[in-house]
Amino acid sequence: MNEYGELLDESTVRFERLLPGPIERVWAFLTESDKRAQWLCAGDVETVADGQVDMHCHNVSLSSAEDIPRPEKYKDMPEKMSFAGKVTRCEPPRLLEHTWEFDDESSLVCYELSEQADKVRLVLTHRRLDTADTVLSVSGGWHTHLNVLVDVLEGGKLRPFYKMQLQYESEYGERLGLS
Repeated sequence: MNEYGELLDESTVRFERLLPGPIERVWAFLTESDKRAQWLCAGDVETVADGQVDMHCHNVSLSSAEDIPRPEKYKDMPEKMSFAGKVTRCEPPRLLEHTWEFDDESSLVCYELSEQADKVRLVLTHRRLDTADTVLSVSGGWHTHLNVLVDVLEGGKLRPFYKMQLQYESEYGERLGLS
């Protein structure tokens, strides 16, 4: 398993992580607002087809004391941002797919879980990314957020969020030829 996401085509990235189980616990961190807020964003997820997905992002809250200040690149963005989506497929506790509505872009995120002994394999695929810049930002963002999820599930200290974000965005630019 490669720690880095892979570009499946010009508008799709895919990530894999092996996480501490059981699968129901990982599912809860994908679908329950209080748990999801610890690594990605708060907000309700209706775990039925056509269910509403609310995403309330506050990346500053994911940052540790050792982190750098919010990078210049993000200074013009609100500190708290909200998005919505619709569940397109849901098979608890193994599959959740939903749209991700951001401005006038609509992408598709799919989380697939499978048991691997006492671990859980997460395959996250983000499709329909409109531009190379979006692919780059999403790649660095998911890598960072998934690292935070690992930290939370393992009960460890959170790594510096913005420091990771800048590092991985730069690395993905080189890896994917998008810098």
